This record gives sequence, structure tokens and C-alpha cells, in this order.
Amino acid sequence: MADEALLARLRAAVEQGFVAETAFLQQLVRFPSTRGNEGPLQDWVHRELATRGYQMDRFTIADVPLAAHEKASPMVEADPARSVQVVAAHRASAPTGRSLIMQGHIDVVPAGPEAMWTHPPYSGVVRDGWLYGRGAHDMKAGVAAMIFAMDAIRAAGLEPAADVYMQTVTEEESTGNGALATLLRGYRADAALIPEPTGHTITRCHTGTLWFRLRVRGVPVHVMVAQDGTNAILSAFHLVQALQAHTAKLNEAAKAHPWFGAVRDPIKFNPGIIRGGDWASSTPAWCEVDCRIGLLPGTDVAEAMAGVERCVAEAATGDAFLANNKPEIEFHGFRADGYVLEPGSEAEAVLAAAHSQVHGRPMEERRSTAVNDTRFYGLYFGIPALCYGPKGEGAHGFDERTSLADLKTCTLTIAAFIADWCGLRERG
Repeated sequence: MADEALLARLRAAVEQGFVAETAFLQQLVRFPSTRGNEGPLQDWVHRELATRGYQMDRFTIADVPLAAHEKASPMVEADPARSVQVVAAHRASAPTGRSLIMQGHIDVVPAGPEAMWTHPPYSGVVRDGWLYGRGAHDMKAGVAAMIFAMDAIRAAGLEPAADVYMQTVTEEESTGNGALATLLRGYRADAALIPEPTGHTITRCHTGTLWFRLRVRGVPVHVMVAQDGTNAILSAFHLVQALQAHTAKLNEAAKAHPWFGAVRDPIKFNPGIIRGGDWASSTPAWCEVDCRIGLLPGTDVAEAMAGVERCVAEAATGDAFLANNKPEIEFHGFRADGYVLEPGSEAEAVLAAAHSQVHGRPMEERRSTAVNDTRFYGLYFGIPALCYGPKGEGAHGFDERTSLADLKTCTLTIAAFIADWCGLRERG
């Protein structure tokens, strides 16, 4: 734990730099960094961190042997060569502390109809202590916090006594392959911190995620003789209803899970995108539905995939048309395991102490029904992975926003964590 004099020194530095941090976050939000369009933002982040004197590495997912790793997810809808990752390294001379990876994703989900936002989604408007915009909450505020925690340490005349790697990655919202790419690039540390917007809680566990696409074909006829053809959209709806029933059974079984048993319906199923048909007066000959379903820690992804396949096959068997015209399933994105941060790690204890010192109360935990990147570090590479970050509202929704007061507090907490975990020494 940082002593009170050091904490006061860091607090003053965070306060002094907060106008710049807010402006930095506004600029992050003003880049529409949706999937496949992250390059301009990553180039800007690269330039910003290079001016701070860090050792820089810019590479794409195509530059690492992703396909060779069993936990890579298929990138059907994106080009790995356009998916840019950035790593900024503070290299300590004669390191005496423990090394750290801080990682945040800069990809965002689509904004939806902009007319339904109070403020334009990529404007970064500040109002009444909140900063608005797509990605402001999920998770560009966390990215700003980790960068400016390091800035505050420098402004206080100090530097970490161990190596620190700041990473901005893509694909978190669709595959997680950006995080995996940094590990395949060779980056390792004694702990990892991902400042997702957790409201200053530690993520004890998260569910996994599986993406898939249903494809249904039909027989088109003029609607005046609809009874003589088939309707692919209605057939797809039949399959969606079957998957809803499948999810209900999974959630009933989840009541016995050691980590999610007390969480109401932790397995979430969502038909998120639907496409189909060619003409309003013709019964549709085709329909595609992109879906997402969760899975509990301890459930193998292959097992979850098999469950979806069985459910769809059984539903098709009970339908006169689908029984002879089998629907197709394409697994085209997330194949993500659930993850549990087992209590008792030294890294968590250090973070909890920093949180208590800054907030004046113990750090609480949360159990998340959404996935994050900690699984790559903790499950596959043996690196304790902490998910802890600032407070905001509206992830994936309209009027997404982050609390600036909480951003400042989180920046100080991360700086205090770095001070204890890595150790600090006077610069120069």
C-alpha cells in the first residue's frame, strides 16, 4: 500500500492532469472505431504514446500465428490485416518490482440510429459531470484511466520500478483475438489489469460467449397463395423460440453452479441481427439470424456448440418443411470460455488495498454475464488477470456515458496499484 505522502503526491498529479485526461477521452470517443475501422484511432494512440517516450509496437492480427492457437475465434466478418494492435512499453532499468500489463479495447459496437441519441454518438459531449458517446463507457474511459495513471506517476517525478506494458486492442466485442494477438506477440507480465467499466468492483467471474448464424431457406410464392409456399422468416422464428426454451433449461441447471447459482438467468440468449426476404408480397425464400448465447465457466465451448446444434436439429425435425430442408448453422465469431478469478491472488490483494486506500471502503466483487478479455491471461497463459475500472452507464445503448468524477478516482486507484505492484523510484 502506498504511504499517505505518496498517495497525496499521486492525487495532486491526477488532479493536475485531469483536464488533459478528459480531452484525451473526448478524442478517443470522436473516432468511430467500429469493427474494421479501428486503424485511424490506433494510429492516433500510437502517436500519443510515442510522444511520451515509450517503446512502441504496432502490429496487426495477421502478423501473429493466430490460426495455430486453439482458442482463436473465426474472423468471418473482418480482415485480420486491418485489425491493428498497439503496445507501449515502459522498460525499467534493473527492475526490482513486479511487471504489469494494462490492456483496454478501443473497438466499439455500432451506434444505431443517431437520431435516437440526445447527443451525436461520436461527439464526446461533456454535460453535468458526464462524458457522452459510443465507447465512452465501454471502454475508452478505462483506456484513458490506465494511460493517465502512468502520466500521473511521471508528473509526480516517479516511474515504475518494473516493466509496464500498455496495450490497446481490437476485437474484444466480437472475438477477443486482439488480446490473444498481444500474447502471441510474446508479451508477458506478472499480472494483467483490464480497466473495463466495473464501477470500481472486481470481476470475480464472467460467462463465456458463443456467436452463430442460422440460415433457413424457403419456397417463395405470391402472398395470395401463401399456403402453397413457405415463409423462411417464420421458420427462423420457430428456431429462435426453440433456442429460447433451450436457454431456459440451461438457466435452470445453472442454479447449481458454484459461481453463478445465485445469479438470475446467467445464460443470455439474443437473436441480434435478422435478414431475410426480397419482397413484401412474396413469401420469403431465405432468412439469416445472427445469435449470441452464453455459457458458464467450466462448460467447454464445443459442448455449448453441440447443444445449439441439437436444439436446432430437434426443432427442425418437428417442422414439416424444415425436416426435409435442414437449416444451417455457422459459428462465425466468439468462441469464448467463461473465467473465474479465484480468490486469494497477490495481485488482487494489492488492488484491493489500493481501492480501500482511495475509496475508504473495501473493494466489492461482481459476477458478470458478459465476457471480457481476462480469460486469455488467466486461463491460457497463467497470468493473474484483474478486471476493474470506472463507472458509467449505457453500454451498447443510446446515450452511453461515463462519470468524470469516477474516472478521476479510478485513475488514482490504478496509479496507487501500480505504485504498490510495480514499485516506484524517482525519475532520472
